[in-house]
Amino acid sequence: MKKHIAVVMGGTTSEHAISIKSGTVVIDNIPNDIFDVKPVIISAESWNVMHKGNELVVNQTDFSYQYEGRKYVFDAVFIAVHGAPGENGVLQKVLDRAKVPYTGCSAAVSELTYNKHKTLEKLRPHGIAMAKNTIIDSISDWNSKSQASSIGLPCFVKANKAGSSFGVVKVNKLEEMSAAIKTALAEDNEVLIESYLSGTEVSIGVIEYKGNVQVLAPTEIITHSDFFDYAAKYEGKSEEITPARITPVQLQNLNAAAKKIYNILGVKGITRSDFIFKGDTPYFLELNSIPGLTAQSLLPMQAKHAGIALGDLIMDMINSCLKNNTFKA
Repeated sequence: MKKHIAVVMGGTTSEHAISIKSGTVVIDNIPNDIFDVKPVIISAESWNVMHKGNELVVNQTDFSYQYEGRKYVFDAVFIAVHGAPGENGVLQKVLDRAKVPYTGCSAAVSELTYNKHKTLEKLRPHGIAMAKNTIIDSISDWNSKSQASSIGLPCFVKANKAGSSFGVVKVNKLEEMSAAIKTALAEDNEVLIESYLSGTEVSIGVIEYKGNVQVLAPTEIITHSDFFDYAAKYEGKSEEITPARITPVQLQNLNAAAKKIYNILGVKGITRSDFIFKGDTPYFLELNSIPGLTAQSLLPMQAKHAGIALGDLIMDMINSCLKNNTFKA
């Protein structure tokens, strides 16, 4: 009997549409003669599964659904939700209670890595280079001038818990700071403010594949925008070069930093981390615990360069999830 697999996509943030694209790619790469695959789409209103052409509600207590008097449960879940509740640990907590194994990080690690500032603070004692930063929240009595003075200009203002460059603004002048903070607060109740770093920007995947942690070739980002924003990522307003045009010393330092971060944070599955070089030193920006799998996404490009077909990577993640199921009696 085929294993019943849910591919969960969507979510409740601005990344909903991108997540649907990633989830669709995942489904397209799972042979239906091997697994019985069902899409589960999460929205702010409900969690729904498609079963035999019917849209049914998923019970969030035990991640099951009913059809014609029969209860259906899943053997495993492939999480393709960018943003909440897939990257912040909420979905993982539901699956833990339901004792359903899933791909990617644990609930605790997901919650940590979704919070940019807490991730930086976790890494700080371990010698990971990073930009100067500070954090404010929606109830803070923040002052644009003092923030700009503390961090310096130009700087980046970011929604602390968001992805795909939603809620990210580059601030070049003091008079832009207040509007930038308000833009970030529209995405999240916390705002991370970071000093601007000028240098080669790269993104690098670290994955588990066939039981081994593997660092992929980095991608160099050349953006036609002011920075690697949403338009640059998804609307073709950038160039991505894999492998990145960096020196052997830079590559060695980058690989070491990326793997060190992967291990310190305790992440699992496929991840992608972003860095900017100052000289030979890679400065860490953030880690994405559920990187995009769309046609425009970087990690599939990096896996392909390593000779790993996306379908093989996806199947390996599902098989590993089933094999390492800690909920087995």
